[in-house]
Formats: sequence, structure tokens, C-alpha cells
Amino acid sequence: MAGDLLDPSAVRELASQLGLRPSKQRGQNFVTDANTIRRIVAAAGVTEDDVVLEVGPGLGSLTLGLLQAVRRVIAIEIDDLLAAQLPGTAVARLPQRAAALTVINADALRVDALPEAPTAVVANLPYNVAVPVLLHLLATFDSWSRGLVMVQAEVADRLAAKPGSKTYGVPSVKIAWHAAASRIGTVPPTVFWPVPNVDSGLVTIERRPPPETSATRDQVFAVVDAAFAQRRKMLRSALAGLVGSSAAASAAVTAAGLDPKARGETLDVTDFAGIAEQIFRP
Repeated sequence: MAGDLLDPSAVRELASQLGLRPSKQRGQNFVTDANTIRRIVAAAGVTEDDVVLEVGPGLGSLTLGLLQAVRRVIAIEIDDLLAAQLPGTAVARLPQRAAALTVINADALRVDALPEAPTAVVANLPYNVAVPVLLHLLATFDSWSRGLVMVQAEVADRLAAKPGSKTYGVPSVKIAWHAAASRIGTVPPTVFWPVPNVDSGLVTIERRPPPETSATRDQVFAVVDAAFAQRRKMLRSALAGLVGSSAAASAAVTAAGLDPKARGETLDVTDFAGIAEQIFRP
């Protein structure tokens, strides 16, 4: 059913029919290459038993590829025009599978209920909101255990970064609270319309239990945010504002079995949880 996928001329024709001007503000770059879509669907490892949650389906390039492979696709689209068009595109291109598509016209960051529990997330996430959207999906919908997202290459590196690397930071730690993220490939700008000025990266997400800790996720994330607010600062200085003084920060970090002179980029999510336990002890 490869012919049912969108190609460059189909994407432009749809956009023309809609009078659509892709929005930079909403990170609208539409995939025009069927081989890229097949690559993403295959790498996601989804099956006909899966209910896939897709965010930012746009004109439906990835949506059509997913509909061929899974039981149901739930697509969240913030753009009113695109959300209204997507069911018609499914009917025109894949009439036998169109009923398996549910479109929710909403901001993904505000969606907290779905018509069915998703088992996987597969999405070409808008560049400007990729990290908050992914964190929201992980925190809000615990039924999905795996996923694959396409994001700006720089963001892909950050999501998958490990402690000690130059790209390791807040997104790396917060994703690690929920899941293991791995960078598995690069997608060139030429497969998009409009053509972005950066590569995209493919990142797999495998959900895992959070660290065993008495601290809450919000408490751990508060420590993470403080530790990376000024990357070059030692923990005893970076956390001083959170606990009231450098001495109190040193005491908390030491009690967690860590060096107060260390910097945030050397700690993993379990280390941050240990510090949060000390800072927020009842």
C-alpha cells in the first residue's frame, strides 16, 4: 500500500487545497518521503495490536503509515484546519482503515484523557515543544511502554545524552526519570516541506520504573532545574538558592553520598533523587 502514502506532490496539493501556509511558530514541517515514513514505522516496532498515540500529525504523512500497521491511531492536532482535514485524507487514501483513526483537535500539552489507552507513541514532534510534550505524555498516560519520536537533531542528542557528555542536561535527566531514550538515526532536511535548516533525529523511548525514592517527581525535578540553571556551578552553589545556603546544600549533597564540589552534568537521575530525599525530608 505504498502508493497510499503522501509524496511531495500530494503534500503540496493538500496544502494548496487548504490554503495552508506552514507555521514556524507551530513547527510545521511535513514529511514528503514515503521511504522515511516506512523507516519510522518499522523502527517503532509497532504491530497490528497497538494503539498508537501520534502528536502533530499535520497533513497525515506518518498517520497513513501508522494506519497500515496498527489497530488504531489517536492523533492530537492543535491546528484547526489540519485536524479537520485529516479524517478526509484517511478516507481518500486508506478507505479500508479510515475508521481506525481518531483525531483530537487540541493542544497536546492540555490533553489529559483519551478515548482508549495507547500502547505506544510514534510522532514527528514539532521542534519548539518536543521536550514538554514528551514529558507530558510520559507523566499523563502510563499505559504506553515504548515509542519513537522524530525531533530536531540537537534535541535528540539531549534526550539520549548520558552523564558527563556535553549535551547532557535537564531534558536528559527528566526523560530518564520515566524511560530510557536512545538516539537511533538521523533524518535529512530534504524529506520535509518546507525544508528546515537542521537535521532531525530519531529517538526510541522505552519506559521503565522511576528510581526508588521517597522524594516526589516534582521534588527531584526542582533539584534538577536548580543544578543546571548555571551549568558551571558546583552543586553546593547551584543548590544554595533551593535550600537557603551553600552550607545547607553541601550538607544535603554529602548526606546523599555525593561530592558537593561536583557539577550537575556528572549526576544521573538516581543521584538527583538521592539529593531530593535529603533536601525535602519531612
